[in-house]
Amino acid sequence: MTPLRLAVIIGSTREGRVGDRIGRWFAAQARRRAGLVVHELDLAGYAFPAALPAEPTPAMLRFVRQVADAEAFVVVTPEYNHSFPASLKQAIDFAYDEWQAKPVGFVSYGCRSVGLHAVDQLRTVFTALHAMTVRDTVGVDLLDGEPTGRDEERLGQDVRVLLDELCWWGLALREGRAARPYAC
Repeated sequence: MTPLRLAVIIGSTREGRVGDRIGRWFAAQARRRAGLVVHELDLAGYAFPAALPAEPTPAMLRFVRQVADAEAFVVVTPEYNHSFPASLKQAIDFAYDEWQAKPVGFVSYGCRSVGLHAVDQLRTVFTALHAMTVRDTVGVDLLDGEPTGRDEERLGQDVRVLLDELCWWGLALREGRAARPYAC
């Protein structure tokens, strides 16, 4: 069977962020899983325009192509003021049809809520784009800017559950799109 193409989207672009480390950590966990090909899409590496509407830039077009090529997604997001970063919303909005009928999972981070308010907001956005969000998430509790070591076993279990769900939905939706192209 052809491996499922998973894109790990690192949503924060702030200076001093920890999202890049968490995203790379998650991508490394996912690469251990048979049947997955994992690509990291770090939004800090794209030169998106500051305002819309804008003529499509090479960065925008590259991002949209990478979203189109992926069959499943994991969005790595912090929580800022009970929501997710503007850089992530801007990137999500550059694609539209490319998200449709594909599963999306979440790795969130923060202190008290471990980013779950941001995940709730993102579920609404992806539902509007006709993507399928999976139930379980990976929530990383931050202490002094790093994931806490005491949660390593729980995090490992959460990663396994999230990948189980993404793989099931990713393969089912791949077959569905091949049999009946999605049209809304």
